[in-house]
Amino acid sequence: MARFNGAVGYGETVETSLGVWEDVITERLYYGDVIRNSRKTMDGSSVNDDFTIGNSIAIVGDDYAFEHFFAIRYVGWSGSLWTVPSVEIQRPRIILRLGVVYNGPKA
Repeated sequence: MARFNGAVGYGETVETSLGVWEDVITERLYYGDVIRNSRKTMDGSSVNDDFTIGNSIAIVGDDYAFEHFFAIRYVGWSGSLWTVPSVEIQRPRIILRLGVVYNGPKA
């Protein structure tokens, strides 16, 4: 089982000016294990195939992680930022399932 040590990005939607809402990203560092390591390409209608990883990372959660698990946007792993489409709580760990490359706002 591979070890994980990296950043997890949390997004909070805030009103920056009247009627303008933006995601403000906060990064926190965590450690844990890579409990599933897989990849999948999907034939799409685009020039390049869509690339998805099916990795699951189990981090050791702190109070902040357990209170804000719904706001997790991305995980920094293997030199890239990856979206987190699914989060599962298994105290004292949080299981993060990774998806496609994250292209949103960063910290």
